[in-house]
Amino acid sequence: MNKAVYIATTEANSGKSIAVLGLMRMLLGKMAKVGYFRPIIDPPKERQTDNHIQTIISHFGLDLAPEEAYAFTRREFINRRNHTTAGILIDEIIEKYKRLEEQHDFMLVEGSDFSGEGALIDLDLNSLIAQNLGIPSIIVSTAVGKSVESFVSSMHLAYDSFCEKEVEVLAVIANKVSKSDLAAVKEGLDKVLPSDVFTAAIPLIPSLNNPSIKEIAAAINARVLFGKDHMNKQCATFTVGAMQLRNYLTHLRENTLVITPGDRADVILGALQANRSRNYPNISGIVLTGGISPEAPILELIDGLTEVVPILQVKEGTFETANKIGSIRSHIYAENTAKITQVLKTFESHVELAALNEKLQTFKSQGISPRMFQYALLKRARNVRKHIVLPEGNDDRILKAAARLMDLDVVDFTLLGNRQEMAARIARLGLKLDLDMCGVIQPVDSPDFTEFSQTLCELRSHKGLTIEMARDRMEDVSYFGTMMVYKGLADGMVSGAAHTTQHTIRPALQFIKTRPGVSVVSSVFFMCLKDRVSVFGDCAINPNPNAEQLAEIAISSADSSKNFGIEPKVAMLSYSSGSSGKGTDVDTVREATSLVKSLRPDLKVEGPIQYDAAVDLGVGKSKMPDSEVAGQANVLIFPDLNTGNNTYKAVQRETGALAIGPMLQGLNKPVNDLSRGCTVDDIVNTVILTAIQAQEI
Repeated sequence: MNKAVYIATTEANSGKSIAVLGLMRMLLGKMAKVGYFRPIIDPPKERQTDNHIQTIISHFGLDLAPEEAYAFTRREFINRRNHTTAGILIDEIIEKYKRLEEQHDFMLVEGSDFSGEGALIDLDLNSLIAQNLGIPSIIVSTAVGKSVESFVSSMHLAYDSFCEKEVEVLAVIANKVSKSDLAAVKEGLDKVLPSDVFTAAIPLIPSLNNPSIKEIAAAINARVLFGKDHMNKQCATFTVGAMQLRNYLTHLRENTLVITPGDRADVILGALQANRSRNYPNISGIVLTGGISPEAPILELIDGLTEVVPILQVKEGTFETANKIGSIRSHIYAENTAKITQVLKTFESHVELAALNEKLQTFKSQGISPRMFQYALLKRARNVRKHIVLPEGNDDRILKAAARLMDLDVVDFTLLGNRQEMAARIARLGLKLDLDMCGVIQPVDSPDFTEFSQTLCELRSHKGLTIEMARDRMEDVSYFGTMMVYKGLADGMVSGAAHTTQHTIRPALQFIKTRPGVSVVSSVFFMCLKDRVSVFGDCAINPNPNAEQLAEIAISSADSSKNFGIEPKVAMLSYSSGSSGKGTDVDTVREATSLVKSLRPDLKVEGPIQYDAAVDLGVGKSKMPDSEVAGQANVLIFPDLNTGNNTYKAVQRETGALAIGPMLQGLNKPVNDLSRGCTVDDIVNTVILTAIQAQEI
């Protein structure tokens, strides 16, 4: 079941608050705990809370601290983006969002407002955040100033924009629509959007745009003289009281705000009397300009009235004050319960709540975003802290990764190698890595060296290994690190930055060995593409697996996928799809597929199938229309090492995908091999993977 939705808009003044308020009430009627989160907010005034956040928390009584409900102010985000990558900022947004998600049944995420500095980046930013949070969206926009045709077209473009960025759009809501155009807008949206997209049209309610006296007082920095208990009264219009009272009274309209110099006692008292008269409309308040206070008898008279509208005072002149008031944009805030009630009533009257709720509840994400996957790995590794040995402690990349891991505080680790050389490298690289805070072992100087050598001799004596040979091998960091894992002094090992794959995994194959029921050690890469995470196997170990081995690789890869939060849909890749291809290679894949289905009927598996048919929905449905996997595969099993290794590298280089791995499968304890061309990020990610594998042992 879906656990969140992202409310986004395409422009300023869209009125998305109506959707946020309406959805929050609808969701709270269906589940106990609904959370609220805003990735980016406009900077609130000093010592104040963001108005959107305060309104939602206060009105609905959410158990949520305001500072928990957002990640950055707009200014913070822009300043940080000038000094770091967008990816790092997205990671911080994900981390704060996930804290709330874990505490709630459902999350309502409200996008940014298209206001202030950086407004031009908001559309792409909202879709980028929704994509990386891995949640579907609802798009809200305003129809004010647009014809039906142009508005429908703009909404279609917004829908396409989100879809192009791989963000699922559940609903499109047209807001502030002329009542006469409601049916035409709804019909137009239904015509241009897919049938599974929920649509609604909400009419323009003029009174919702009317600012309250409280908002006006804040905007013009006014002092409140009278009527503090009535500051939520709405102002529909304003007039300047500069003419004689008998003429001015004819200009009063319902909920007019009277603007007049403070020494115009006639206008002040006349407006107050008109407010009480059945023959004149009600006024919303009075603003006294010029910094002039009415004379004492007038103030005493007003103070004695049983009912009085808000009366404000400002230092500025009448003309300047009127201009400021004319530019005020109304907001919904917590204390204005009358406006909130009107918003909720309007939303519920024009949105089919049952159908929208069904859409939210039944949506199931088709995958996991790369950054959400990386966040999940980090969090999971922290849950049960493990100890990883890094045999290549004298490699610059390993030391850089060690510094990063220490900063992340995600695992404990031991470095193998010469301590003095490490210290010199750390100083040269300028790293913040305290060797006293982690283990450093030079194998030949270790108090465990003799015991390790004896154990290796005992384990390999049937192969003719003598104690002298065992001591020679134990001087090798790969053997020493693997023995640490075997003995339980480390939970896993990561090596290969400076050694071959064979050098790294030979000791593991010799005495850690494979798990019961496993005959083939294989590997997978977690390929973090732009919009999804796929599992590629085997791309590092087995050159030419037979059908039985290929089936075992597929099953191990599917289990690894599930273990890391990806529901497996397995594609057994070949140069043909279905039954069309002939030849030894495709027959091997066909037999392997049959074995997987027989051994693991719970898995969704398809093969033989071509790569494009496996991952492209259009191609998949055209070639294999009845397949549960075609076009949706996320576990891709290559027929041989040549194909797998070249494909993962081609995808990585051509798309910019992050390849996490290889992660070895099938060993009793986790030992993972790095590429000699690995980056610091590769090392960090592989260590985290290894720590998670160790949790399962």
